[in-house]
Amino acid sequence: MAGTSSVEVSPAASAATMVLAAVADPVRWTVLTRLAESPRCVCDLQEHVPVAANLLSYHLKVLREAGLVTTSRRGRWIDYALADDALARLHDALPGGLVGAPS
Repeated sequence: MAGTSSVEVSPAASAATMVLAAVADPVRWTVLTRLAESPRCVCDLQEHVPVAANLLSYHLKVLREAGLVTTSRRGRWIDYALADDALARLHDALPGGLVGAPS
């Protein structure tokens, strides 16, 4: 390749990319769908998401880092829930031309 140039990426674009990448995976989308119904522990999610436990933990980490999922400890268990602002984060990640202004 003849020379490469670095591209300046705004913090907003970086955040949007992280959110969109997080929801682009079918496993993570399934997890979000389940968490939209109610908070769940990993053992509950494993019944609906057919992946190995370590892979499910990885997907939950990606969703948590994107700000779409929160955690809370309940004794030995960790419950996962859809973040209160998850839908707003998804909306904000889309370019303005794709969505109307929030009402």
